[in-house]
Amino acid sequence: MRGLWLAGGGLFLGLGLLGVVLPVLPTTPFLLLAAACFARSSPRLHRWLLGHPVFGPPIRNWEENGAISRRAKRLAVGSMAAVLLVSLVLGLGWKVLLAQSLLIAVGCWFVLSRPDGPSV
Repeated sequence: MRGLWLAGGGLFLGLGLLGVVLPVLPTTPFLLLAAACFARSSPRLHRWLLGHPVFGPPIRNWEENGAISRRAKRLAVGSMAAVLLVSLVLGLGWKVLLAQSLLIAVGCWFVLSRPDGPSV
């Protein structure tokens, strides 16, 4: 089982790192999943990820407080709004726009309902 958690952590870490350079792929959710997998499989990799100067603070904020910083909330909601705007400009069908709007609304609700936590 440890091997599966380790493989999952590696996969999610890779996807998270891809998200740094690909604008449509989110970074933080994949890094949170990687941290959760590494916590169950490799304390060394979990410590490394938590200690990373860029990725560590938001992961620690989530693990310790279940919190998302205000800056991250603004970025997440702004990104979701931008995706919806691009979909509108592209003239996607109303069914797609409705489904997308509902999913984005749920995502925004979740993000905005989390505490801010300590300053990161």
